[in-house]
Amino acid sequence: MQRWWALMIALAGAILLAIVATTPPGALGADAPTAAFSATRAMIDDRVIGRAPHPTGSTEDAHVRDHLVRRLSEMGLEVTLVPGTMSPEAKKRLDGWRGSPAAAPPLTNILAILPGKDRSQPAVLLMAHHDSVWGSPGAADDGAGVASVLETVRALRAGTPPQRDLMVLFTDGEELGLEGAKSFFSADPHSAHVGVIVNAETRGGGGRATMFETGDRNGAMLQLFGENVRRPVGTSLSTFIYKKLPNSTDYTVAKKRGVPGFNFAFIGRASQYHSPTATPEALDQGALQDMGRQVLDLTRALLDAPTLPGRAPDRVFFDAFGLFLVAYPGWVGWLMLVIGVTGYASAAWRRATLAETVKSAGMTLAVLVVAGLGLYLVNLVSEVRGEGNYYDRLAAIPRLEWQALAVCLAVFVALRRWMPSRNGAVAGAAVPLLLFGALAQVAAPTAAYIFLVPLMLGGLALAIERFAARSAGMVATVVVAMLGVGYMIGFGFFLLQAVGPGLPMVATIPLAISVVLLLPIVPVIERARANWTTGILLLLALGIALWVRLDALAPSVAVYSTANGIH
Repeated sequence: MQRWWALMIALAGAILLAIVATTPPGALGADAPTAAFSATRAMIDDRVIGRAPHPTGSTEDAHVRDHLVRRLSEMGLEVTLVPGTMSPEAKKRLDGWRGSPAAAPPLTNILAILPGKDRSQPAVLLMAHHDSVWGSPGAADDGAGVASVLETVRALRAGTPPQRDLMVLFTDGEELGLEGAKSFFSADPHSAHVGVIVNAETRGGGGRATMFETGDRNGAMLQLFGENVRRPVGTSLSTFIYKKLPNSTDYTVAKKRGVPGFNFAFIGRASQYHSPTATPEALDQGALQDMGRQVLDLTRALLDAPTLPGRAPDRVFFDAFGLFLVAYPGWVGWLMLVIGVTGYASAAWRRATLAETVKSAGMTLAVLVVAGLGLYLVNLVSEVRGEGNYYDRLAAIPRLEWQALAVCLAVFVALRRWMPSRNGAVAGAAVPLLLFGALAQVAAPTAAYIFLVPLMLGGLALAIERFAARSAGMVATVVVAMLGVGYMIGFGFFLLQAVGPGLPMVATIPLAISVVLLLPIVPVIERARANWTTGILLLLALGIALWVRLDALAPSVAVYSTANGIH
């Protein structure tokens, strides 16, 4: 009974922390302090930008551009329209949207400058793109980014003049292949004045806004970020993964040229990505508040810095449930690994045989293999082979997350009775994950924390249980499970939003870590009950998969993805 109570307390706390980590703040109203970011005020601009589709060269984009020029001029910035030429590749994509070849329209970037006290210092550049894809109002992508920048500038103007120049670049043709950014950073002389970039993007219509990418050698920049941004969201794991993906934003162009920067986006409500339903009414104002507030805090700190932070070794960083940033040098990961290994080894010493340790380690590997296979197979059921639409899969992400959760729970329940129960033997379950953590620390130290931090805490908790009072050990185990599983729920949530439609097997990582942290307090489930529970969970997962597969094409899919077969 004690274990059941401990489990319920740990899970309740974990779920609460995961909700805190994944829920955007409320939008501030129009009566918010003038120096603060208000999503309500930003929405005034977003409603103008996102009232209709405005791809490059369209009459509607010209209206958007006129509005942006007027707004920037009213706030006292020096505004310039910078024309550019569209590449053949961009014209080909635009012709595909239009359905027939036509003359290539000119690109038009909007560059605005708010002079600082010392104009010789490198400037801070706020960047977003003013064009949308064909058929989408683009209230999120990138109306939210543009509106965030405008409200940030307004809030900055309400304070004292900045120490250095503030530059604003609203690029054109981002959706055609980063055309405006390529033009600016290759040909515009103003690009040489840029010292650091803050880029605002979206791949959805809601959720927490994440700082998902930085420039290389980001140590000093990250220190400034952590010290000045309230309720920050970002991880060095996401920056590591993003480097490996083929995705790109306007900042990609500048990053290749060595310009330091920070890239923000939110990816919740993924059905709104490039969608005809991506209207201002569909935009999550909490997500807009979250992005704008972080962009404002960071920009204000960069403008006021006596000198911009220089290059320094990359730091490991992650947000603690979206409340504050944890950052440390990469070598600290080795110390965490030693603490974790020592904690689990001390818990197992003379309390578990080698055979028990090997069996426990094997069960963790079994969880990874069985869950990965189950997630893959059930996901296959949900896919429409040969006819699949990328944007339809994005619309299905909330259901696919529940599908993945049901599979993961089914695997845990089914395998629990073969897993160790005694804390000495439980330590063996951590061995494979400790090895993965060591390998990650060697190959990618900025990504290794996802293993090392929870396993360090788990090892400490079992060591406390071994050498302190049993009650103290139970409390430590519950607290660690609450923190670790809570983080893993939030981590899994973001992972499945990012890559879940095509790669749900990534959920095995947070599952395996959660299993190891929960084993000391999860009772063994009676065989018949475990079988029934497993069967119900698998039927639920398969039911969701069939629902996704047989459901009609979502009304939110990108117009061009059905008209021309571009997914």
